[in-house]
Amino acid sequence: MDSNFPFAQYVSGKNFIGRRQDVTLLGNLLFQGEHVVLNEPPKAGKTSLIQQTLYTLRLRGTAFTVGQFSALNVRTPEDFLLKLGSTLLQMVASAPEDYERLIQRYLPGTHFVFDPVAFSQKGTVLSLGWDLDAADVSALLSLPFRMARDRGDRLILIVDEFHCLRQLEDPDALLRPLDASLRDNWDIRRFSYIFVGSGVNAMNAIFRGSRLFSKVVERVKLSPVDEVEIVEYVYRGFMTGGKSVEKELLQGACRLFRGHLWYINHFAFLCDSMTRGYILEPVLMEALKCLLSVHEPSFIAIMNSLTNHQVNLLRAVLDGVTRFSSAEVIRRYGLNSSANVKRVKDALMKKEVLLFDEDDKPSVIDPLLEYWLRKFYFEMK
Repeated sequence: MDSNFPFAQYVSGKNFIGRRQDVTLLGNLLFQGEHVVLNEPPKAGKTSLIQQTLYTLRLRGTAFTVGQFSALNVRTPEDFLLKLGSTLLQMVASAPEDYERLIQRYLPGTHFVFDPVAFSQKGTVLSLGWDLDAADVSALLSLPFRMARDRGDRLILIVDEFHCLRQLEDPDALLRPLDASLRDNWDIRRFSYIFVGSGVNAMNAIFRGSRLFSKVVERVKLSPVDEVEIVEYVYRGFMTGGKSVEKELLQGACRLFRGHLWYINHFAFLCDSMTRGYILEPVLMEALKCLLSVHEPSFIAIMNSLTNHQVNLLRAVLDGVTRFSSAEVIRRYGLNSSANVKRVKDALMKKEVLLFDEDDKPSVIDPLLEYWLRKFYFEMK
């Protein structure tokens, strides 16, 4: 059933609001054959931006083929390379004999093979016939560029949850040759990666904390959507269903969720399902209660995973503290020492709880988690 407030899938068309400049920027980068990174918190609108951009490119008459896979369950370089190769092959072919022909053409002399048994049993397109070696890695990572060079249209490959590569035993064993492949094939402008990651600190460590991917990958940062546009969007959604609500109440919801459109859509969906007429403040509060009940178990799990020092620093952030190494702050929040403060900050960043901006100003990444912490965990007024 269609909803005026979709939250279970990406949005496009009339449900895509704001970020028009982001669509233009991403579209221009892809048209120019650039590689792009989208590094934003979970459910911030990364996929919606990509899909709206691809839709716009199609309207412009740009010919391209898109593939997509997730690195969420990648635990070894072999996992990543097999997913990458399989996705590329499935972008340009669909029959077993075509897969085998393409592997023989583009990956000769490597340990990558087409296994008819694995394909018939599991649908596996690309297999390894022997242990992976450096030549295999190089050949596979150059595959998209060599395929794109032989085609008439553009190839665009979306790699979701790219930050999970930080969990590899030796991430650089894969990231360094990937960086090298982008540099070696810089002149081939008919293939683009879109690296997407919801682990913002892990993505920063990959793309900003080292020299890897410097000047060969462009970051597209999601712009905030204007509060007035969000309020009008939600208000129209309620009006379409024959319902009405005070815009001041919607403004309060926007600020609570810090303009996070996925939370706002889910919240509005709940409000929409709770009444048939005028939406009053008690309805909004009940919807917020329902939303919290869905996420509270994960919030509790997060807090149970933190040490006392990490909890104390998190409380300091909510109190508005920005200089954590001062003697007064260390004493007041029981942080022990400035060296310990750094360890605690790093731990909270690794757990994707806190984000520090260019000025080292902290913020809680998840706006609903921040609300829950203030109201229920720390019981702040």
